[in-house]
Amino acid sequence: MHVSRGVPLIVAQRRLSLRGLAALRESHADRPSWAALFMKAYALVAAEMPPLRRAYVKLPWPHLYEYPTSAGTIAIERDFDGEPGPVFVRVGDPEALPLRHIAAAIDEAKTPRFSETRTYRRMQRVTRLPLLLRRMAWWVALNSPRHRANYFGTFGVSAVSSNATGLVFLRSPVTSVLTYDEIDAAGGVTARIIFDHRVLDGMMVARALERLEDILMGPIAAELGGSAEPSRETPRPLQPNVREVRPNFGSA
Repeated sequence: MHVSRGVPLIVAQRRLSLRGLAALRESHADRPSWAALFMKAYALVAAEMPPLRRAYVKLPWPHLYEYPTSAGTIAIERDFDGEPGPVFVRVGDPEALPLRHIAAAIDEAKTPRFSETRTYRRMQRVTRLPLLLRRMAWWVALNSPRHRANYFGTFGVSAVSSNATGLVFLRSPVTSVLTYDEIDAAGGVTARIIFDHRVLDGMMVARALERLEDILMGPIAAELGGSAEPSRETPRPLQPNVREVRPNFGSA
């Protein structure tokens, strides 16, 4: 909350019709979570729209940094010694992964085994730092392009639709966060993108939401139906950016 309070966030929303997709998901043997479906679909949108893979960073100077691929981060609730709390699971290159791999990564965060992972141990180390050092570590990581993608991802997914609730607005330091309400009986759902207005404009995000519906009802539905297979089984390692966009921000 501290590091994201200075980010100029805007919300865009669109009503999606996913009736056919909802039926396919219900009949699928593994019944992957909606979070996995939305994460892969949004990553596929970002693969087509480079601005969704950009971030505003301040090191070594204020500029926009464009990543060649996406990394999605999803907020998951799990138990911490009898008390519920969120953890953040990063999935690299989700547009190239089978849905079952994304779903497995999300599900693993809810199991006791997650506490043995490197991600969880790193979260513990950072949380235990004194306040000043913790804020310095966050600032450096968010403003260093490579660390930003490796630790926080290029976009986020956060939803509480499983409890028949929707998030209207939320704060996050990443460029964009996708959230969605409960899918109704007719397959309708309201999806929202909360985005950094320094990086994206409203028309770009409106087109992204429109394309999101197309991809959910196209490639994602095809994969659920077994008529399409993703090109690769394992994610690529995150590479340096292939293009930097450096507008003049003046004293920003």
